[in-house]
Amino acid sequence: MKKADKCISCGKGLIEKGSTTFICPTCDTIIGRCNSCREQNVKYNCLECGFIGS
Repeated sequence: MKKADKCISCGKGLIEKGSTTFICPTCDTIIGRCNSCREQNVKYNCLECGFIGS
């Protein structure tokens, strides 16, 4: 699977421990999340389908 370069919520590079890349649950878009946004449950919007997750 291809890796995301930055967090979809804050735009920070995905270099810290705990960062992740996954496929949007609704479409095939690759989503990256930094550890900080994941821990704080910051919402994200898929740029392709509009899915909102946290």
